[in-house]
Amino acid sequence: MSPYSTHTAEFFDGLTADLATLRDITQRRFRPLTDDQLNRRPSPSKWSVGQCLEHLNIVGGHYLPTITRKLKQAQERGTKPAATVKHGIIGTKMTEAMRTPASEKSTTAPQRYAPSGSRLPRTVVEVFLRQLDELEGLLQQARKVNANAIRIPNPIIPLLWPRLPDVVELLVVHLKRHVAQAEKVLETRGITPGQTA
Repeated sequence: MSPYSTHTAEFFDGLTADLATLRDITQRRFRPLTDDQLNRRPSPSKWSVGQCLEHLNIVGGHYLPTITRKLKQAQERGTKPAATVKHGIIGTKMTEAMRTPASEKSTTAPQRYAPSGSRLPRTVVEVFLRQLDELEGLLQQARKVNANAIRIPNPIIPLLWPRLPDVVELLVVHLKRHVAQAEKVLETRGITPGQTA
């Protein structure tokens, strides 16, 4: 994708396709896991599959309600979609940094986004799937308004208000990063979904 502008339909089609892939991986690889498999960590310093998903659930819990509210406001104003979505320089840099796989460059999540525990219930997978559905619905709504005019506050850097296209792209890239990390956990531990330990 162009770092500054992309055709609106192409942009949202790409993100929606990414979400479909993530949903397939989650249903096929994470949903069948036992409690032990979901919570098994490759090492004391690494997250389990469940912790990867809970981290994503926490981040989604911060962003999705704000995006929902901002989209509703745009719909009430009656804004029309632009032909292209525009990306800001800071948003582009943040997204590109997130594209580096967690296995190559680990980062420390801010405490407010860190998983709450080491023993998580299997409902963490269902919550994650619901958030994927919710984000997909928001992408559908974003197609019908001028997404470029919507600014979303960054919860970590309060003075930073990137455009909606930058935020949703960053969210999807972040999802892909941690789902790949969770898949790596399964490969590292030789876990086959549904297999008893």
